[in-house]
Amino acid sequence: MTKSQLIQVLANSNPHLFQRDVERIVNTIFDEIAKALEAGDRVEMRGFGTFSLRRRAARTGRNPRTGDAVSVPEKSLPFFKTGKELREKLNTH
Repeated sequence: MTKSQLIQVLANSNPHLFQRDVERIVNTIFDEIAKALEAGDRVEMRGFGTFSLRRRAARTGRNPRTGDAVSVPEKSLPFFKTGKELREKLNTH
């Protein structure tokens, strides 16, 4: 599901809201999650999951074309861990 599909589904299930308002709400939620991660905070949504950052240490990599050693700097990557309720929904058949 893309973000535009999510907005459409939410707008259809909430006919009392304008689509532009639903789009603004979805964008605000995503922006706030991103801002919290930028600040180094965790974002926990009970029953759904937790967004956090994982740090990858600097290392020496290889250029696949030439085989030369390349310095790869430290970086932070977003990480999502599913909540218990979501995991249970996904694993019930």
